[in-house]
Amino acid sequence: MTDFAATKAMFHLPEGVIYLDGNSLGPLPRAATETVGKMMQDEWGEMLITGWNKAGWMAKSTIMGDRIGRLIGAEPGHVVMGDTLSIKVYQAVASALDLNPSRRVVLSDNGNFPTDLYMADGLLRSLGDDYELRVVDPEAVADNLTDDVAVLMLTEVDYRTGRMHDMKALTEQAQAKGIMTVWDLAHSAGAVPVDLAGCNADFAIGCTYKYLNGGPGAPAFIYVSPRHIDQVRPALSGWLGHESPFAFDLDYRPGAGIERMRVGTPPVLQLTALETALDIWDMADMETARAKSIELCDLFISEVEAQCPELTLASPREGSQRGSQVSFRFHEGYAAMQAIIARGVIGDFRAPDIMRFGFTPLYIDEADVRAAVAIMADVMTNKLWDKPEYKVRSKVT
Repeated sequence: MTDFAATKAMFHLPEGVIYLDGNSLGPLPRAATETVGKMMQDEWGEMLITGWNKAGWMAKSTIMGDRIGRLIGAEPGHVVMGDTLSIKVYQAVASALDLNPSRRVVLSDNGNFPTDLYMADGLLRSLGDDYELRVVDPEAVADNLTDDVAVLMLTEVDYRTGRMHDMKALTEQAQAKGIMTVWDLAHSAGAVPVDLAGCNADFAIGCTYKYLNGGPGAPAFIYVSPRHIDQVRPALSGWLGHESPFAFDLDYRPGAGIERMRVGTPPVLQLTALETALDIWDMADMETARAKSIELCDLFISEVEAQCPELTLASPREGSQRGSQVSFRFHEGYAAMQAIIARGVIGDFRAPDIMRFGFTPLYIDEADVRAAVAIMADVMTNKLWDKPEYKVRSKVT
């Protein structure tokens, strides 16, 4: 059994704060400050450029990829770290299209995170007018798996509501019609059990600064199925994806296996911080974490509906149908969230009216849930949100 009291003690959680926004940015692992500082002093400081060899910096992208792979059900050697999630979206979709050259449509849904749609649209525009990004309602995805679709690109867990797609079923249906699949795991990795190998997924991508607690700007990851890895052509042919980067050959030759999906220089400081977070994940298992997160979310829904009748549940009520987050709708959701944050409960807002709260048992417990709802009830019952200062929109919501 996972000892969640022990994992909670391993995070820095500010005094007087109940943090329900780890689905956007995970909190700081306590060990990260010392570990990153020591790396900067002992490796960067003392080794300088020799750290790429002496400290093994160059290998971190694949070593850390395998550690992420354990949490998402990937085969060893098929996940690599680096770059941003937007870059990895582009890479995955472009490579999937290249493996399905007779078709021209990328299918997605309007619950997908906008950057995925932006990146796909930009890619398709550069390929020509005969390419199309087709966006449908989440419930209509299966009915739109038609013979002209090349790639199905979906985020497993809806970033606004937490509604989940059935990865296994949709992957099977897509592949039965000759469609490649790209799964965004931004709100899945570290939140719900994922079995990429068992689902037979083609490609997957995700970030590490949310539930995986890698810190702001932590690098993204990409997964490529073993059946594609030796044929896939990286659309972004970065020098570190080259077969022999330090031969400085002017002609690109893709590296072996997942190495070919590397693009730029690995962010060593961020990967070092991420290591400390994954050390905590090594103390937990996803099935136990998932069961506890559903329990916490169910408690939150029950308490909010009892004490804050002004709020309307936007997430699926059934725990198995949502990720590790709960969203409520309120016509003044932004102002209400700012008032709640001002009183020490940190969630976030997503337009047009979503108040969003993330839960992870690694550092949130039942007492936190009850205390958070008590503060929310005070804000809602007494209309404490109805003040001008809470209605001024910040750049980041």
